[in-house]
Amino acid sequence: MTPVMTVDNLGKRFRRYGVWRPKSVIEAAFLGWRRREPDDHFWVLRGVNFEVFPGEMLGVVGRNGVGKSTLLTLVAGLMRADEGHIRVRGQVSALLDRARSLHPLLTGRENIQTSGLLSGLSRNQVTQRFDQIVEFAEIEGFLDAPVRTYSSGMKARLAFSVAVHTDPDILLVDEFLFVGDQFFQDKCTTRIRTLMQNGTAVLLTSHIAARISAHCNRAMWLGSKGIQALGSPDEVLAQYQAGGHVSTGERGLNS
Repeated sequence: MTPVMTVDNLGKRFRRYGVWRPKSVIEAAFLGWRRREPDDHFWVLRGVNFEVFPGEMLGVVGRNGVGKSTLLTLVAGLMRADEGHIRVRGQVSALLDRARSLHPLLTGRENIQTSGLLSGLSRNQVTQRFDQIVEFAEIEGFLDAPVRTYSSGMKARLAFSVAVHTDPDILLVDEFLFVGDQFFQDKCTTRIRTLMQNGTAVLLTSHIAARISAHCNRAMWLGSKGIQALGSPDEVLAQYQAGGHVSTGERGLNS
């Protein structure tokens, strides 16, 4: 089977700035006109290699700071890698955070239209799916209100609904799946399963071991030195737990 995503020797580094205080007002004024240089750089991801195949969900676990969210941001094309390559085949839809998914000054209606177009749908396709998106998100009474007035749950439901109605080939989910109450969580699960049955690949990061175990076909343990384990969810979570990193209950993974 041909993978829909191939990550080859991926690396991403960031600048590190130390604590700096000007010695005088003149120094502060002078350096204020110049761009401050970083003290050094540090690698968040390096030497990361894996593939994702159609119809599977790959769950990513790891402590905070090892680059889980950075990995999804790179795959989504919102950042550029410093090393290696990411090859994707098809349309990518990302649920990274509400700030990136929705514009707070636009209404729910306007966000659906804008997000649908940015996801690659035509205006006709957005119109055809509009009612389905609204019904799934359960925001009928607030459709023409600015998103900044929405509760966090409403924003999450709307962002999720738009993302899963664009027929993505790859769906990226960062701590976003299973939003809302139990009824809505069940709807999310059913929708994700339907997408997977139609060939959509899902890359999920979560701090809840039970979700990785219950919903993912494979799991990947991402550590400070790259991929520590990749395989069946139970095997990977067992290794992660053996290192003292994970609670297997709904309390989630240690971070």
